[in-house]
Amino acid sequence: MSEVFISKPVMWAPGLEDNHEKWEKWLKGEEAVERSKASPKLEYTDPMFRRRLSQISKMTVHVIHSFLERCGMEKDTKVIFVSLRGEIAREFSINQGIIEEKTILPAGFSLSVFNTPVALATIAFGLTGGYSAVYPSKGDFSYLLKTVFAAVKSGSEKEVLLVYADELVPECYGVDSIPLAFAALVSSENRGDSVKLADIIEEKSPAGFLRRLLEAGESNV
Repeated sequence: MSEVFISKPVMWAPGLEDNHEKWEKWLKGEEAVERSKASPKLEYTDPMFRRRLSQISKMTVHVIHSFLERCGMEKDTKVIFVSLRGEIAREFSINQGIIEEKTILPAGFSLSVFNTPVALATIAFGLTGGYSAVYPSKGDFSYLLKTVFAAVKSGSEKEVLLVYADELVPECYGVDSIPLAFAALVSSENRGDSVKLADIIEEKSPAGFLRRLLEAGESNV
C-alpha cells in the first residue's frame, strides 16, 4: 500500500508573518502569534479585489499564493479548506446589524459564508481543480486529516492542497483564539521535504498539528 505524505507548510500569522526565523522561534516557544487583526497586504492582487477582504480571507489568499510561488503546484489540484470558525468577525457584524438596525447589507452577507476565503483564492489565482470547505467534526482537526488521508490513500485524489485558516475572534465572544493560516500539499509522492501524514494524523488542534509537522520536517533534515 502506498504511503501518504504531507509537504513542508507555508504559514502566516500576525507578528510572525513570512519570517522564517520568527517561525523557528515560535517552534521553540520563544515567539508567539499576536492576537491582533493584522493581515497580509496582498500587494500582488488588484486593489479593488483586496480592499473589502476580512482577515481570514486575506490570510487564506496569501498562504495559497505563497504555496503556488514556492512549489509550482498545478492549478488543477483540488483544494480542501478547513476552518473552525470561518468568517466569524463578518458574521458578528451582520448579527449586530440585525439586532441594532434590523437590516442586512447584501454585500456584507455575500462575503460572510463559510467558503468565502477559498472561493476568493480560486478566483484570484485561476485555480481550476475545485475545492471543498470543511468544518472538522466536533472541532477536532484530526477528523479532517483522516478525511484527506483517506482521499489520497484510496487513490480518489493523487494530491490535495490542505489549507487551514482562522481569524481573531471578536472580544465579546470571550474566546481565547489566535489568527493563523497555513497550507501544505498532501500527496502520494514524497517531494523531498515531506513527512508521513500517518505519523502526525492524531493531532486535534490546527496549531498543534502545525507544530508537529514542522518538528517532523526538522527531524528529516
